[in-house]
Amino acid sequence: MDHVNHTWTHTFILAGFTPTGTLQHLAIFGILCIYLLTLAGNLFIIVLVQADSGLSTPMYFFISVLSFLELWYVSTTVPTLLHTLLHGRSPIASTACFVQLYVFHSLGMTECYLLGVMALDRYLAICRPLHYHVLMSRQVQLRLVAGTWVAGFSAALVPASLTATLPYCLKEVAHYFCDLAPVMQLACVDTSWHARVYITVIGMINTCNLVLILGLYGGIVKAVLKLPSAASRAKAFSTCSSHITVVTLFFGSAFIVYVGPPEIRAEGRGKLIALVYTFLTPFLNPIIYTLRNKEVKEAVKRVKQRIKALLN
Repeated sequence: MDHVNHTWTHTFILAGFTPTGTLQHLAIFGILCIYLLTLAGNLFIIVLVQADSGLSTPMYFFISVLSFLELWYVSTTVPTLLHTLLHGRSPIASTACFVQLYVFHSLGMTECYLLGVMALDRYLAICRPLHYHVLMSRQVQLRLVAGTWVAGFSAALVPASLTATLPYCLKEVAHYFCDLAPVMQLACVDTSWHARVYITVIGMINTCNLVLILGLYGGIVKAVLKLPSAASRAKAFSTCSSHITVVTLFFGSAFIVYVGPPEIRAEGRGKLIALVYTFLTPFLNPIIYTLRNKEVKEAVKRVKQRIKALLN
C-alpha cells in the first residue's frame, strides 16, 4: 500500500478491560491496593539496603537496583490500566503511546540484562568466593548496572522506532497499554516484517540472557554439590532460590507473549498474561526477596533499634 495516501493517527484508544458493576469496583480497588503495595514494598527494599550496613553487599545492591527499576516499570502501565477500568475505552495521544511503548520495553530489556548480572553475582559468590570481593568491587557493580540500563534502552530503540514510523488507519488498541503487537495491528500496511524484527530482537535478548543464567546456575549446582555438608549446600542454594523464582516468572511470561505462537495471544489472553510480568512480578519481587530471608529480618531489627535510639 502507498504510504502517501494514509493520514497520521494523532490519537489511539486503549480498549483495556471492561468489567461492569461490582466487578469493576473490585478490580479498581484490588489493582490500586496492589499497586500501592508494590510501590511501598520496592521502596522499603531500597531504603533498607541504603540504611543498613549489613546489607551493603553486591547481591543486595543489585536487588535494590531491581526494586528501583520495578518502581518505574509498574508505573509505566498501571496508571493506564486503572484509567481504562475507571473510564472504559480511553484516548491516548500517539506521541504518549509511543513513549509508553519505548519506556516499557526499555525497562523490560533492562530487567532482562539485570537478572543476568544478578546470576553472575551469585556464580562468583559461590564458585569464586576467595576472589569475589575483588571481582565484584563497587566500581564493577556500578559499571554492570550502567551497562544494563544502556543496553536495555538502546535495544528497545529498534522495535519502538519501527512501530512509531508505521502509518496507522485504525485507532483502537486491544490492550490496556501501548504494546508492540496490539499497536502494529492498527497499521495500514503489512507488518509481518516488522513483527519478525521485534520478535528476533526481543527473542534474542531474552534467549541469550536466559542461556547465560542457565549456564551460570549449571556452574553453581556443580560447585554446590561438591560442598562437604548438607547444611552448607542448603545455605548456598537458599541464596539463589529467590532469583530463580523471579527469573521463572519474568522469562516465562515474556516468552509466551512475545515469542510464543499467536494462538496464545488470541482473544485477549495476551492482556491477561501481560498482567503477570507488568503487574504481578513487580508486586511479588519484594515478597520473594524478603520472605524467609534472615539477613533482611535482622536488618529490619537493627534499623528499628536505631530509630528507637534516635527517638529516645
